[in-house]
Amino acid sequence: MEHSLHDQLKRFYAGPNSSIEVVIDGFRVDALSHGWLIEIQQGPLVAIRKKIQTLMQRYPLLVVKPVVVEKQIVNLSRRGGPVVSRRRSPKRGQSWDIFDDLVHMTKIFPHPNLRIDLALVDIEEIRYPGPRQRWGHDGYRLADRRLLRLRETMVLNTAGDLRRLLPALPEPFESRDLAEILKIPRWVAQRIAYTLRESGAVQTVLRDRRGHHYRWVDTPTDADDRLALLTA
Repeated sequence: MEHSLHDQLKRFYAGPNSSIEVVIDGFRVDALSHGWLIEIQQGPLVAIRKKIQTLMQRYPLLVVKPVVVEKQIVNLSRRGGPVVSRRRSPKRGQSWDIFDDLVHMTKIFPHPNLRIDLALVDIEEIRYPGPRQRWGHDGYRLADRRLLRLRETMVLNTAGDLRRLLPALPEPFESRDLAEILKIPRWVAQRIAYTLRESGAVQTVLRDRRGHHYRWVDTPTDADDRLALLTA
């Protein structure tokens, strides 16, 4: 089932003069615009890794990955019924959440034909009551996700672009520094560091009992926005 969020982002990126839901080399893609294939992926990128890897060999491919910064949870009395409550979720997405996906994409990204747009969005999630399916389940089913606001788009074209996803770090730095600054578990920081290293964004300058120590590699970045891409 395609949620409103997927359709809204698809039509925003595709623009008015584009083809929607086209089949290319046996794969269905969300849109074709200005020579670019456009794919909106709300779920894990690893789920479409084979699709990405195949298509980018022959075509310019733009993958849009939304990260939910703020979410309003809207509960209905029943499916299609009136709203009974609305609250803000305490969970907030961050730009570095994309590393959960990129850790599985180090054999693919970066690539000259691949661009990943990180769309930082606010959404509302519409839910309605359903039967409890397991212990701890709140008994609600998802009806829809809708875009409320597109805060920012962060362009990932090269390894150097990954640096903009993170706050300032000391140099050299290690995964322990990442964990402390981002306030995340050490194992999550290690996955980020691994992704940076495998993509070529950083290089190891020292390895000791504490682990790898890294410095940023002087690589080009690409800060172009969506409109620059699609109107070129």
